[in-house]
Amino acid sequence: MALKPPLMKLPIKTADSGFYRGFSVDVTVTAKIIIGLLVIWAVALPEQAGRILSDFNGFILTNFATWYVWVMALFVITCIVLAAWPAAGRLKMGLPDDKPEFDNFSWFSMMFGAGIGVGMLTWAVAEPIYHFGNNPDVIQGFAGARGEDNILNAYKWSYLHWGFTAWASYAIAGLGLGYFAYRRGLPLTIRSSLTPLFGKSLSGPAGHIIDIVAVVATILGVAQTLGFGVNQFVDGMSRIGIGDWLTDVDGQPSSTGIIFSIVVIMGASTLSALSGVGKGIKWLSNINMVLSIFLLGFLLIFGSTFFGLWALFVGTWEYVIALPSMMFTVYGGENPVDMDLAGWQGSWTVFYWAWWVAFAPFVGLFLARISRGRTIREFVLGAVIVPALMCFVWFAWAGGTAIDLELTGEAGGRIFEATDGGKIFAMTDILLGSGTLGWLMAVIIVVLLMTYLVTSADSAVLIVNTINAAGDEGPKARPHIIFWGVALGAVVAALLLIGGIGAIQTAMVIGALPFSLVMVLMAISLIKAIYNDSKRLASGVDTYSDDVDAMPAE
Repeated sequence: MALKPPLMKLPIKTADSGFYRGFSVDVTVTAKIIIGLLVIWAVALPEQAGRILSDFNGFILTNFATWYVWVMALFVITCIVLAAWPAAGRLKMGLPDDKPEFDNFSWFSMMFGAGIGVGMLTWAVAEPIYHFGNNPDVIQGFAGARGEDNILNAYKWSYLHWGFTAWASYAIAGLGLGYFAYRRGLPLTIRSSLTPLFGKSLSGPAGHIIDIVAVVATILGVAQTLGFGVNQFVDGMSRIGIGDWLTDVDGQPSSTGIIFSIVVIMGASTLSALSGVGKGIKWLSNINMVLSIFLLGFLLIFGSTFFGLWALFVGTWEYVIALPSMMFTVYGGENPVDMDLAGWQGSWTVFYWAWWVAFAPFVGLFLARISRGRTIREFVLGAVIVPALMCFVWFAWAGGTAIDLELTGEAGGRIFEATDGGKIFAMTDILLGSGTLGWLMAVIIVVLLMTYLVTSADSAVLIVNTINAAGDEGPKARPHIIFWGVALGAVVAALLLIGGIGAIQTAMVIGALPFSLVMVLMAISLIKAIYNDSKRLASGVDTYSDDVDAMPAE
């Protein structure tokens, strides 16, 4: 039987008037209730919330580690198949006559911007330092902690968490959003990516649930990023001599420091979101790019230049060779070494995979919006390889400089002993001294951190509202922007206050679990849709006209 045209209309009921005009009431109100209850619970019953979240997190890490490892491996395999599959590679994210909105240089520049988010300022230094001290190779006795034979291992494991696997998950989300929205004219929401599997039923409760899961995952994923950012923001403010009251006697952010930082960051983010993409977000993104290039250039020239070059090329080679084994291995067992390996994997790899899954709706929508008119092969290769390589560059020179300073004894343990957020300040102080130049560099890093935090938060608010508004990318009602700005700040503050960054990590791992299932269905849905579309094209059946009102054939 001949294939029919695919589903090209997916009506989602939105309010015609009132406070929620233009929004899906079912999705918006339910998501607000879930986030609101989480905040109220954390504030009203902090000990109970902390205990239950911790127990649930332990259950997930124990019982779903294999799931997360294999799910992320599936995303990599799916991307390889889509890039190598001739029929799929030629299909466009858009109509046949659509041309890319941005030239390659601008497109790669925006990929670069997405690849060096606020996480780079914390983890490009902190993570190689951590893995230099301990990783599965050290646990198994293959290398010595903080020894020269462990340098490449530190990079191998750092690149695993920030490399191709992470960006493959973003590519799946971006392709799932872009392919169905820009080729078939479906709403720019997560539910549209599952139409080949569930068809028109996604107009109703099933679709609402999928979008609600995406909204909650996005809020918790961005909250994780903001949580790390708050800690580093406090470290930076202390370094430049502003607000010693932001920290407690142990050097950790105080309750006052947390609340102050959240108010500043989310206040600026909400104002930026209210101004729209073309003003506040664009202006801040331009500042990001200039300051990022300046900081990376400083590390390239005044940091450990040749050490970083070696870490980039040799470390990347070691990573690529070891990737199949690292990507599929799930640690477990009864003996102490196996238990240590499983504990390390849960704390690092499984945590990261949950973080990237929770972040996927946010980054995926960004990648989709800048990639309309690109072929699937262009998109997959560009979205996976380019930003991953930019992460490698940052890790090589930022982390490489830190490791080199400690290996030569010049750092004297100061980088090892600094907090996660403070490691970059400790490193620049060693390079420039604690005088005027070191102070100015600290100011630049704090400004860069602030712009990253603000752009991450305001973009998240706009994306959450896009999903709530049934995929409408147009202007959103100001009260809804303000609500999600306040809600995001409240989630971060509440979880930090009841259990520090660990509480946010726990909530994020829990929130990411249901969305990981949605993403697996997205990968299956993409393969099915592209396979059927290639057959339709061969038979002369329309696969992109939004004027066709047909029942789904998948």
